[in-house]
This record gives sequence, structure tokens and C-alpha cells, in this order.
Amino acid sequence: MVKFNNFDRQYQALEDEIDMALKKVLKSGWYILGKELSSFEKSLASYVGTKYAVGVASGTDALILSLMCIGLGPGDEVITSDLTAYPTITAIQALGAIPIAVDVDVKTGLIDAQCIEAAISKKTKVIIPVHLYGQSCEMNQIMAIAEVHKLEVVEDCAQSIGAQYKGRTTGTFGRLSSFSFYPTKNLGAYGDAGAICTNSKQDYETLLELRNYGQTRRYVHERRGLNSRLDEMQAAILNVKLKYLDAGNLRRVELAKKYLKGLPEKYLLDFKEGSVFHLFPIKVKNRDAFISFMEKKGIETLIHYPYPVSEQAAFGYARLDNPKVDELTKKLVSLPIAPELEDEEIERVIEAVRAYGNE
Repeated sequence: MVKFNNFDRQYQALEDEIDMALKKVLKSGWYILGKELSSFEKSLASYVGTKYAVGVASGTDALILSLMCIGLGPGDEVITSDLTAYPTITAIQALGAIPIAVDVDVKTGLIDAQCIEAAISKKTKVIIPVHLYGQSCEMNQIMAIAEVHKLEVVEDCAQSIGAQYKGRTTGTFGRLSSFSFYPTKNLGAYGDAGAICTNSKQDYETLLELRNYGQTRRYVHERRGLNSRLDEMQAAILNVKLKYLDAGNLRRVELAKKYLKGLPEKYLLDFKEGSVFHLFPIKVKNRDAFISFMEKKGIETLIHYPYPVSEQAAFGYARLDNPKVDELTKKLVSLPIAPELEDEEIERVIEAVRAYGNE
């Protein structure tokens, strides 16, 4: 079986370091807001290229806290992509704001900057570009639009840690950027975890309070916050794994090049330069038949994502006309691209896809 995720192989490769890091935490007797988190936050900020990083409980909380920090509230509008994981929308709705989900570039699956501009209203306060599949949105265009209309930008970097846009790392463009360390991510914890990066000292200090009940000092709460702290166990795991992130991303690029060379062009998206290939989706007709065919060949596939977010019952607002998202969500299937995969397994996947196309 060619597995989509290879957590067993991943752990085996780092077993001694992971075990040692966890034992260190257990022996310390300190599990929340300790040295491991502080160390990880400094290392993450350095890696991303921002002055500050704040560890939080999940990628969703990273978005919620970022929006809280900006002052988003009921009735405010937030423009984002209609092709994303629903947690992007969850974060907006958590504050009573209104998500405006717009169309994408059909070649890449990334939010279309022209659609962002067309959706701006007097109520618009924030743009959330989603760096989907490990590639970067067109940040120069998006930041220019934000500047003209005096909008805040919060980058959703859940899938793009380490990705580059014109020589700059994703997460360094917006006022704030949110990261997820869900186990499947390029930098994955062994549970839920997330972080926010920023260059603003004021936002950094606000976020430290917001993630800890709005506490300014023990038992003193001057603002409303959340209980959303990245715990010491997960921080210790991430401290180990961050050292290997670049190598893992390079391996993903290497595997993606095999797919790009070996698969028929009709299946391929146009991946942006600088992508770290968190996912490798392809476009297929008769998707259910394709998934069944691959399963019979012993190859796991997944769909990212089967529905536009604005079609979900939880969305609750009128849909925009997003034909490119509608097209892609009917065709996209993600192939395995974990760094732990062997070259031979990738060749098996390529052969199976080509065989399906010849049927």
C-alpha cells in the first residue's frame, strides 16, 4: 500500500530525538508556557523571517486570535477563497464577521486577486489569502489592493510553511500570518498546534494576552481572550522537527518534479515557483472511478476539497458566482507526496495514473 501519510516512518526516523525531547518535558514537571515553547517561538520567527511568533493551540485558533487582535467584529466582512479548508471560514464566523468567499485561478487553485478587488465593500476589513497546496498567492497584487483600500491582510499559511514568493517567505507579507501544525502538515505536531507570526511588537504583546484568557498578569484580565496555548509537549516535538523541515520540503519538491515529468499534462495544475508541495492535487474526470481504480492498485488518495466552502450548510450566506471553484472541486484528487515516500512508490503512483488514462 502506498499510504497518503506515513506517520510511522516519520516517527521511526526521529524516534530517539522525539523520545528524548518528551522525556525532558516530563522530567521538568512544566507543561504550559515554558522553555520549550519559548525556544520554538524564537526558532519559528527566525525561520519564517518575522520578529515574533506566538504559539497557540491550533491553526484555527491562530486565525481566530489574529482576527481578534485586528479588532474584527460582528458585521465586518472578510474576503477569502472559496477553495479552502472550512476552518478558514470558522475563524471568521467565530467573531460574528461575514465571510466573502471569492473565485480562484483555475490553473493554480489560488485566490484570484481580481475577484478580491471586485468583492470589496464598505464593510470589508480583512483579506485572508490562503496559500493553498504549499504555494504562494500573488502577494504583490494582494498587498497593493489592501493598501489602496486600507484593508488588513492575514495570511493563512496552514499549508505553506517554507514556501517562497519572489524570494520572500509566505507569512512575511501581511500584518499577521497564521500557521497550522496539524500532524499532516509539512511541519506537523503529534496533535493540534498552531502559531501566529508578526513584525508588530504591539500585536505580539496583544496576542500573548489573548491566547491566555486576556490575562495581563496573574488573575488580571483586561481584555477578552481564549485558552489557546501551545503546550510544552507539542512544542518539544516541533523543536525537533523544525530542524528537518527544509530537508522535508526539498524532498517534496523532488517528488513533485517526478510527478510533473511523469504524468500527462491534462492532469496537472500550474504550480507556482517556490512551492513546498504540501499537497499534489491533479484534475481528473469521473473522480469516484479514479479513486476506486487507485485503491485497487494499492494507492491512497484524498480530495482537497470536495465542495466550495460557500456551499456548506454552515456558511449561511448567499454564494457568489464562482465557476472556477465549482469546476475544480468536482475534479481535484490529491496524490501521495509525503517526504517519507520512496522513489519506487512514486513511480507506482505515476504508472497507475497513466494506466487509468489508457483505460
